[in-house]
Amino acid sequence: MAALCGWGLLAPLGGRLLAGQRAPLWSRSAAAAAEPLYDVVVSGGGMVGSAMAAVLGHDVHFHDKKIALLEAGPRKEYNHVPDTYSNRVSSISPGSATLLSSFGAWDHVCSLRLKPFQRMQVWDACSEAMIVFEKDDLDDMGYIVENDVIMSALTKQLDAVADRVEVFYGSRAVGYTWPLPSHSCGTSPWVQIELADGRRLQTKLLIGADGHNSVVRKEAEIKNIEHQYDQSAVVATLHLSEATNNNVAWQRFLPTGPIALLPLSDTASSLVWSTSHEHASELLTMDEESFVDSINSAFWSNVNHSDFIDTAGAMFRSALSFLRPSGSAVRQLPPSVAKVDPGSRAMFPLGMGHATEYVQHRVALIGDAAHRVHPLAGQGVNLGFGDIACLARHLSAAAFNGNDLGSLKHLLKFETERQRHNVSLIAAIDVLKRLYSTKLAPLVLLRTWGLQATNALPPVKEQIMAIASK
Repeated sequence: MAALCGWGLLAPLGGRLLAGQRAPLWSRSAAAAAEPLYDVVVSGGGMVGSAMAAVLGHDVHFHDKKIALLEAGPRKEYNHVPDTYSNRVSSISPGSATLLSSFGAWDHVCSLRLKPFQRMQVWDACSEAMIVFEKDDLDDMGYIVENDVIMSALTKQLDAVADRVEVFYGSRAVGYTWPLPSHSCGTSPWVQIELADGRRLQTKLLIGADGHNSVVRKEAEIKNIEHQYDQSAVVATLHLSEATNNNVAWQRFLPTGPIALLPLSDTASSLVWSTSHEHASELLTMDEESFVDSINSAFWSNVNHSDFIDTAGAMFRSALSFLRPSGSAVRQLPPSVAKVDPGSRAMFPLGMGHATEYVQHRVALIGDAAHRVHPLAGQGVNLGFGDIACLARHLSAAAFNGNDLGSLKHLLKFETERQRHNVSLIAAIDVLKRLYSTKLAPLVLLRTWGLQATNALPPVKEQIMAIASK
């Protein structure tokens, strides 16, 4: 937490700027009245933006509202999944699945393809320390779903409310005019949006869901605290050596970064390996046999162990088992990898970011536009879906009460709730990333004891799972 506070993530919000206290990108006159007016425009049609538009489109209190979704890319939909798995997947929490269920998208996901997991095992490459998460009733802890499958389900549910939600595919916003706090004669009270093809729209509320390089955030002059990790994530689709009841999400903390193996089927898993840029480039270019050997070694090798750490950890683990004999968990061995799908290897840089404000007058940020996290906890899209659930709740109440959707009165409630949740989680993820990115013996011993103690305390693990499942 201290590290993030040092970057100003917890800066006070008292210095809030009102939209309109800066020069507009392009001037407008009373001609704005002739432009189509939407109650809500969502900029960015990825998973978070599409889900936001779909949630509002299915909301009973929005039955008389007009919503627009701006998506720079093409329409994404298929009725039958391809034979091969996509290399871009997401870990969907039960809370996110509940949100998708609320407007029918989860049923479509289930009809296509997903893989639930009931257990998660996390362990250190520098010691024997590990922690296992699982529910007593063996309920699903989460679901590994291809991003394309989620997008297909969202597209289907947007089609179901096409009378309320107009989707502009292949459309990109290139300019905004922000309303003055108190508009005078001849100026519009709404946000004016100019599209790349020359069309112009206006909206009572603009929702920025356009990723960590958000144009909405930049043009609204909302400050973003950023830190680029010296890491890239390598993703790939892997085939296991033999069929297994593949219901465990595996993650091992290497000194160079965490490596995760996420189940896709009984014979396939998805790789997410965070490592240095140089090593990531090597992993992308090496031959298949060397790549597979590197993965298996990363999960199985004890080359980073030391006798001192192993002995100290064993003594501490014995003491914990004596104090809490029921607090231990059985260690499982991860499956071995046999081959990789051709063409499935890819890499992308990693970073952390957090907007000092989520809202302004007639503007709200959600998803990666508001916050960006390291993938080690699999919380990226779940944080975005959490933003949607919170913002949609406040907007639904505003619509029901006949209030202005773009008013700061309820937008600030959304901001307060989500920043309180997101900042603490982002801080915890960042501290974990830094704590495990070293082989210094004192820190290795500290994290070894911490991981063992946490694993031996069911109430603590239950609290962690409760936060992660939202």
